[in-house]
Amino acid sequence: MASIRDIKRRRDSISSTEQITKAMKLISTVKLQKSKARAEESKPYYDMMYDTIGSILRKSGSIDHKYLQTGNAKRKAVIAITSNRGLAGGYNSNIVKLVNGDERLAPELTDVYAIGRKGKESLGKKGYTIAEDYSDVINEPIYRDAADITMELLDAFEQKQIGEIYLAYTSFKNTVTQVPTLKKLLPVELEEGSEKTDLTLMNYEPDEDQVLDSIIPKYMSSLIYGALLEAVASENGARMTAMDSATNNAEEMIEELGLAYNRARQGAITQELTEIIAGANAIS
Repeated sequence: MASIRDIKRRRDSISSTEQITKAMKLISTVKLQKSKARAEESKPYYDMMYDTIGSILRKSGSIDHKYLQTGNAKRKAVIAITSNRGLAGGYNSNIVKLVNGDERLAPELTDVYAIGRKGKESLGKKGYTIAEDYSDVINEPIYRDAADITMELLDAFEQKQIGEIYLAYTSFKNTVTQVPTLKKLLPVELEEGSEKTDLTLMNYEPDEDQVLDSIIPKYMSSLIYGALLEAVASENGARMTAMDSATNNAEEMIEELGLAYNRARQGAITQELTEIIAGANAIS
């Protein structure tokens, strides 16, 4: 049985940890309110952008455009959005599992454009090539960051260095529910089951190449920026939930250690009284 001193030391240690987890939960809660509002306000725009591009392409018939063709490049690129810090439950590991578990993204043929140090470190250990590190972007995402990342990826796509571009992020549903999501950004594809028949064909002015050259980069930038906002909200939600669970576990452990401490102290008092009584009896 542990000594009274050991139990007290362990209880004090857990109490200190509990104070830290409470503080982290409070900070995450405050950050969540701000990031949640930004993500929810922006989501309709990005969803509409995604649906609109799909609608345009469904009504366009067969188009021979550079952003719609895979080409001969075997390598693929994935933008992996994670966090720079841990203590967020399975938030980071879920993205790593999502990327590593997709048969289209073999480590030896995939370049990772990492947004978040945790994803960069974990995917690097699994054999993926880290093409770029944009970890600072996740601290305070702005649209300009998404546009810069888009231009770099499109340049690599046009030069046939990569043939496909994917986006891995955590979609924010609510405070306790975040869903790891993988989307294919390029080549732009129609959803399965999309019908091209019985639709009025799209007319382009001045021509389809110029229009698609303009809107597809904006489409990509919008989806990446929307993913960044959702990822930040998801990270704060996951960390708040994880710290809440950690705090509850600490409280339970402190309560159990309190009972153990009282039992040990009572046992020590009882033993001391027994020894005193036995000594008095021996003298008399």
